[in-house]
Order: sequence, then C-alpha cells, then structure tokens
Amino acid sequence: MKTVMGIINLQEENKLIRELTDRRAVESLPFAGRYRLIDFTLSSMVNSGIQNVGVMLPDKPRSVLDHLRSGKDWDLARRHDGLFYLPAPHDEAIATRKGDLKNFYHNLDFFEHSSQKYVLLTSGSFVYNVDFSQLLRFHQNTDADITMVYYTSTHETPGRNVVIETAENGLVEDISEKQAVYDGSKVAMSVYLMEKRIFAEMVRYTFEHGGQDLMMDGLIRRASEYNIYACEHDGYVAHVDSTTAFYKANMDLLEPENWEELFMGRNSIYTKVKDEVPVQYKESADVKNSLIANGCEIRGEVENSIIFRGVKIAKGVKIKNSIIMQKCDIQEGSLIENVICDKNVVITKDKWLKGAPNYPLIVTKNVVI
Repeated sequence: MKTVMGIINLQEENKLIRELTDRRAVESLPFAGRYRLIDFTLSSMVNSGIQNVGVMLPDKPRSVLDHLRSGKDWDLARRHDGLFYLPAPHDEAIATRKGDLKNFYHNLDFFEHSSQKYVLLTSGSFVYNVDFSQLLRFHQNTDADITMVYYTSTHETPGRNVVIETAENGLVEDISEKQAVYDGSKVAMSVYLMEKRIFAEMVRYTFEHGGQDLMMDGLIRRASEYNIYACEHDGYVAHVDSTTAFYKANMDLLEPENWEELFMGRNSIYTKVKDEVPVQYKESADVKNSLIANGCEIRGEVENSIIFRGVKIAKGVKIKNSIIMQKCDIQEGSLIENVICDKNVVITKDKWLKGAPNYPLIVTKNVVI
C-alpha cells in the first residue's frame, strides 16, 4: 500500500446535524465515548499500510487540527510523507465557487507531486474498520479505472446517499444520488480508488468546465467515461450525516457484536491519547449495558448509555438511552432519557429531560439547565 496516498475529504454537508456541528466539523464529532468520527477512516488507512494522507480541511478546521495535530497518534508524524493538511483556497476567483471541487483543484499540485501511483479518496463521516489492501488487489485484478466500496442496506435510511447497481462481477451499471435508500440497496461508502492520473484529470476537467461537486459532476455525470467496479464491505457501517444517524450509530455500539468488530479485531482504531484516571464507581452507582470512558465519577444509575471522558453523575441521577459527552455535570435527582448532551453541559439538581426514542433531545455545548 506504499503506492497509495489517502485523501480524507472533510467538506461535508451538515444541515441535518447542525445542532452538534455549529462549532465543529462533522468528522470531529465525539463518538463512542473516546473517539472522533475521523478516527475510523484514518485508522483504516494506517492499518492498511498507507503512509501519505492528505486531509481536505473543512470551513471550521480548529477542532480537526486540535484532534489530529502532527498525526503522531496514528504514526503519521514522519520525515517523509505522513499527514498533510490541505486548506481551502483564498483566491477570490476560486473561493467564491460552491462545492468541494474547488478545494481539490486548489491542491492539485500536492497530488501530482506525490510519489504514489494511486489515490484513495474517502469521507470522514463513516464508521467502519476496513482493510483497504484488499480493495487495491480487487482494483488491480479487475483492471478498473475507478473502484468504489459499498455496503448493502438492511433497512430504510433517509439522507443524501449514492446508490449503485452492479453486475455479478462487480461492474457498476448505474450510479445515482438518492434522498433515501431501502432494504437491499447497494450504498456507496464514499471510498474511491483510482490512479493519480485519472484523479487529476477528473478534477481538472470537471472544474474547468464549471463543475462544483467532485462526486456529482466529476464521477456520476461522467460515469460512462470510466470503467468503474464496486467491491462490497460486509461488516458494520454507519454514515453519520444527521442527528438521528449519530444517535443510532452510538447506540449500535451497545450491541457486543458491533463493538467487537470495530474495536476488538486485528486492526485497532487509534485516537488522540489522553492520560486520565480510571472510572470511579461509587457505592450508589448502578450501571447496565453502557460504555463509560476514563475520568468519570459515577454515583447514580446509568442504563443503555454512552458516557464520555470526565463526566460526573451524582447520586440519585437516572440516565437511560442517552449520550453524555466530555466534562458534563449531571447533578442530584436529575432524570435523563433519550438525550444527547454536548460537551461541558451542566444539568442542575432535580431537572428532568426526556426526548423521543427516534428523535433525541439535544442539549448544546456549554449550556446550563
């Protein structure tokens, strides 16, 4: 995989998850107690042997830069290759254009001057643990121009999705963007492998002919010009593109088989290291089927919930089916059910907060209730 460079595109649409991404990029959302969403794509690349990774920065990059830093936690702080940040253009003639294509065009010299032959283009808002070396072998064996990865949906899912139809040998016969997918649909995971020359030609031609979105204008509308194959991933996948999807993906990890597949297999998921004390379970604590991160102090009841680092849960508190992010303080007598609390939230004594099972109540960052 030393012949492959990775690109993580963080230019994600966030209108369906705006409550949680007002001050951060979608890909830097806290997830599963101690991770960020971008950790899954980045770790999969590193585990596959990719040593050169470019991160296409979002409009609000601070949280991404703070989390990734030099890339040391992913073994990407290297003398040669390593982790690179690709900023948005400042040239007014380019910057005013909509879509993500202008960012790729602005950074074309980075791609063309790299020593790798292939480009692996991904999104940072998917949760998975994938060995991309298998994708490279599939790509070479089929002699494809572009190889993409998909999963087969097992339920109806709303939101913007790229859906494909394939022949038995994996040849893509149709590719389209849909606002919802149904049981049995083949859904693209925003993972595309191609030779660098094909990627550069796609970006340059599409941008110079008025395109705005790389996938829509560069791939979907020009699909007939490429020999495209698709490889199926049959493991766990979640696309966090809405508040509901974020809540469901976190709750999915309370199922042991999903947790084990993502975190207990041969390939690890890496994240920014923070040295904190273990969880303190006091005598009054009662915890059932939950994930509790380091640095927490638990005195109340927690059931079917995910509790992030440094959370304090007082005696008499009842938390159920909820996500409580870093440094929250849940004070005595409070009842929390079907709720997402962003970082540094304080729920004062005897407050009751309750959302719907399929539409959780959201408490935004730094709020005191």
